[in-house]
Amino acid sequence: MDDIVRQAIAKWPHVPDCYGWLGLDARGQWYLRDEGTQARGDFRAARGVRLEHTKLIDFIHRNYESDARGCWFFQNGPQRVYVELEAAPLVWRVNAAGEAVAHTGAPAGGVQECLVDEEGRVYLTSPMGLGLVHSLDVACVAQQIEQGRWQPREVRAAGLPAACGFVPSPAALARTEA
Repeated sequence: MDDIVRQAIAKWPHVPDCYGWLGLDARGQWYLRDEGTQARGDFRAARGVRLEHTKLIDFIHRNYESDARGCWFFQNGPQRVYVELEAAPLVWRVNAAGEAVAHTGAPAGGVQECLVDEEGRVYLTSPMGLGLVHSLDVACVAQQIEQGRWQPREVRAAGLPAACGFVPSPAALARTEA
């Protein structure tokens, strides 16, 4: 987390959390979701506007983490902006050597498990958590499987949030907690 963010939290400790305004798609792209977009449905139904400002995206990446409930958020100064997830909290880019790097640029720290869901989507678990493999890198994962380095395990996508400890829609959770 950036020092300037820590300072803002200390200065303004009681800023309300923000829900529903930011989404992460299955390719690691961020989307801003205004009130009109949110009114049209959840993140899968209405994504919003894709963020393209490089410095803003870098700032989000440096300040992206999860809370004790498994809700992922971007710490924007003193305010937590909770993220709606299309598939998983992380999106992995995988190279030919089997090294995985999150969409944020952070290295996975080692692949613990390879998972394949009912639609053929590939996920990896690591010390950072669960991530969906970017569609362009599935061939690199296949190479790891063919070489016997990873053994895929079949899973149901709907069971991943509970099994891997993340909340796909913090906004929906917040509505049930209210």
